[in-house]
Amino acid sequence: MRWGLLLLVCALRVAPLSAQEPVYVNVLAAKPPYYRVRYPASTEPGTLIYPVSYTVWIPPGGKSLRGVIVHQHGCGEGSCKSGQTGAFDLHWQSLARKHQCALLGPSYEQPEMANCQMWCDPRNGSAAAFQKSLAELGTQSGHPELASVPWALWGHSGGGHWAGGMALLFPERVVAAWLRSGVPPVIAVEGKPQPYSISEAACQVPLMCNVGTQEGVTVKEGRFAGVWPGNQQFFQTMRARGSLIGVAIDPLSSHDCGNQRYLAIPWLDACLTARLPATPGAPLKSMPSGDSWLAPLDLEVAPGSAPVPAAQFGGDRSQSVWLPNASIATAWLQYSRDSVVADPTPPPAPANLTQRDNVLTWTAEADLESGLSHFVIERDGKVLARVPEMPRNPFGRPLFQNLSYSDTPTQPLAEMQFTDNSVVPGQTHQYRVIAVNTVGLDSVGSTKP
Repeated sequence: MRWGLLLLVCALRVAPLSAQEPVYVNVLAAKPPYYRVRYPASTEPGTLIYPVSYTVWIPPGGKSLRGVIVHQHGCGEGSCKSGQTGAFDLHWQSLARKHQCALLGPSYEQPEMANCQMWCDPRNGSAAAFQKSLAELGTQSGHPELASVPWALWGHSGGGHWAGGMALLFPERVVAAWLRSGVPPVIAVEGKPQPYSISEAACQVPLMCNVGTQEGVTVKEGRFAGVWPGNQQFFQTMRARGSLIGVAIDPLSSHDCGNQRYLAIPWLDACLTARLPATPGAPLKSMPSGDSWLAPLDLEVAPGSAPVPAAQFGGDRSQSVWLPNASIATAWLQYSRDSVVADPTPPPAPANLTQRDNVLTWTAEADLESGLSHFVIERDGKVLARVPEMPRNPFGRPLFQNLSYSDTPTQPLAEMQFTDNSVVPGQTHQYRVIAVNTVGLDSVGSTKP
């Protein structure tokens, strides 16, 4: 079986040394509750050869942190730059806020033609740089516990290699890892990186392999055709060892991230709920085995492929998809069929609506399950406008913040602001702002006092 991942996401062409110290201009200010550190490239053996910045969002409130959620971009200059906005994503912040976790967005400054493995393999210095950043960001933010709390990892492409590698190297620290279109090597293949060893502890870390159907499942030629064979090999190797690992095939996408966040965030939510200890500093809890559901690995999900409680599964468990509980099993089946994950609950209401002259501003938290699509502005009880007027996202559901190829907001960041250019000077009006999530449900309105 081919080891496809590294052929796809880690170009083995090395850039000239002079090109390996690019300057990535980050125009996003890191003011509280955001903090940032940046490290230059190192020439010491075994250390990170690329510069890197780490930006963290700390949930307001001053409570001690229980963990850190890492949103790790993929390979290539464009993906690396997209990591600059990872900590600013309102939807991922909603997950972090629920569990009193920090949200960390790394941005490795890899030149376009350079060797991605020099950062996406954490053994090449990125694991050490990551842990160093947590200590320094903890000092900056007044949360020294950031250096020792558990990690929930999400990674795209080369970032999937990184997240999976971290789970194998540091299983005692990793709550769970979602691997979108990328996995670490666990089988020796000539000319490829040294495979990771698989410990018993690593098999207790929940993992999810998530690939687009056009990455070798239904489309078997082209640039990304080797992604699924690599993921399949990783899945089968881990599952044969009893790993808590699943597979979710995105039925609509290729190497982009599509609508995966509508399954990834609830999946991580379930794992964080089950595993974070009640007492900070205590070991991670084991996943409750009685809650698990299993499904046969079926690349074309059919009615007979529906998950069942683990105790009722009669197939080959070494080839079964592991799912943490019943609600995730339902969402997984919906996602596998059409990527439409249902959400019956409305988003939180906007807050802090203020008016200065004819300019309205407000704040809002994203819906944990479905994020934010747009806001409706009402004036005197009638709809006046939508912000944005036409929400966009070329890779999935339209979003207020839009999305890049690597599942991060696009720049410049969308602002919660509206200018009423039709207002007549001297007249007063009553305004209301309503949040709308990506399944079209409205929040309660926020009214200007």
